[in-house]
Amino acid sequence: MKEDNATDGRMNRPTLFATAIFAVLTSGCVQVSAPEEPIVIELNISVQQTVDVNLQEDVENLIENNPELFPE
Repeated sequence: MKEDNATDGRMNRPTLFATAIFAVLTSGCVQVSAPEEPIVIELNISVQQTVDVNLQEDVENLIENNPELFPE
């Protein structure tokens, strides 16, 4: 014998169909559009550059004072 569908935890076809129709009819509409004004991104970037000349002077002094370390 066949058992009642309400007792086995499954939905019957008319109930499933009605649920699907209800979900479709109550769903909203989503619209996505570009803004009328352009998007502006402001970046404040500060770039600082420092050059250390002291190292170059130290190397030149080392080469001049020790010519045997750096033969030509």
